[in-house]
Amino acid sequence: MQWQNRRESFRAHLESKACVYPGSVYDPISARIAEDLGFEVGMFAGSVASLTVLGDPDHILLTLSEFAQQAYRICRASNLPIMVDADHGYGNALNVKRTVEELETAGVSALSIEDTELPRPFGSGGKTSLISIEEGVGKMKAAVAGRSDPSLVIAARSSAISVNGIDDTIARIMAYQETGVDAIFLIGIKQKQQLEAITSECKLPLFLGGAGNDIMDLDYLRSQGVSLCLQGHQPAMAAIQATYDALKALREGTKPSELNNRFDKTLINKWSKVDAYDQWTQDFLE
Repeated sequence: MQWQNRRESFRAHLESKACVYPGSVYDPISARIAEDLGFEVGMFAGSVASLTVLGDPDHILLTLSEFAQQAYRICRASNLPIMVDADHGYGNALNVKRTVEELETAGVSALSIEDTELPRPFGSGGKTSLISIEEGVGKMKAAVAGRSDPSLVIAARSSAISVNGIDDTIARIMAYQETGVDAIFLIGIKQKQQLEAITSECKLPLFLGGAGNDIMDLDYLRSQGVSLCLQGHQPAMAAIQATYDALKALREGTKPSELNNRFDKTLINKWSKVDAYDQWTQDFLE
């Protein structure tokens, strides 16, 4: 398949200086829904991938091949540019290079590589720790080296603000933005003061995740050079809850016709391309 148009669309968004909330997607149908609703970008997170592919929590249990396969299923289903959270790149800098190669082939438009020490090491006591800036620089350089399509966007991701504070965050940004990455992705910025201190030093577009309510305003974020701001991953959670509610009601004797959350078959047919398949059936089988 050809991925160029959607990657160019993602890059055009970065150059527009606008800020958007990406649609959190987890499978082909959710990507088609997000595209149909007009989301400019879709986001496929590592935590959501672990939940939907394995049914497991976000403990770095998913393999690269499992993640790339699901990313491909999502990308092939629509024309929505998809950004993915590639965690720590599934290993050291050489693994990062391989990760970028695989995810580029899967059709993603953008990906992030983070500097968290993953998987959690023995004896950490549940405390999040980061790799050194030097190792992080090596990972970001490897990510850039792994890219064969220059339109693929690579973001350096860090949770340093909640682990080591503002000074270390800025030091990491200044180091990573010299590696050739296209954006900086920060997790846990809660206050305008933090964001403004960062944007005074950051030369690249910013992506935010886990941002505080005080800064969740698109006009303000745009003024600070933020291009994407995640809103969480409620769609996957809502789908799980709806499945539970329907199964529980049926198990307890509710008739299918009496379910409160009955689906709209017209929409299901639209998102599963029933009309197209009916036409193909007529063209090729009859």
